[in-house]
Amino acid sequence: MEHVVLKTSANGAPTAVVSSGRQWAVSAEPVRWFERVSWWEAQRRMPTGLSRVDVEVLQVQVRLGSNPHSALTTMTLVRDGLGGSWRLRESVADAA
Repeated sequence: MEHVVLKTSANGAPTAVVSSGRQWAVSAEPVRWFERVSWWEAQRRMPTGLSRVDVEVLQVQVRLGSNPHSALTTMTLVRDGLGGSWRLRESVADAA
C-alpha cells in the first residue's frame, strides 16, 4: 500500500490527500470506522510492539486539485499503526 499525506484543518478535519505527488481536495464529509487486525493470519504470535487489535480506516471523496468540476474519486485510507501516517488501500474513480 502506498503511503499518502492527509492534510487537515485546524480542528483536525481532513482537507486534502497527497498521493503520488498530486493533491486531491476532500469534497464530502469523510466516513471513519475501525477494523480488527488479523495479525494471526500472517504470524503465530502478535508482533512485538503491536499491542493494538483495531486499525482506523477513513473513506474520503476527493477531487483532483482545486477544480470543483473534476470527477469524484473515493479513497480508502488505513492508519499506519507504527508511525501514525496513512496508507492508500483503494482508490476508485467515479464512472459518471
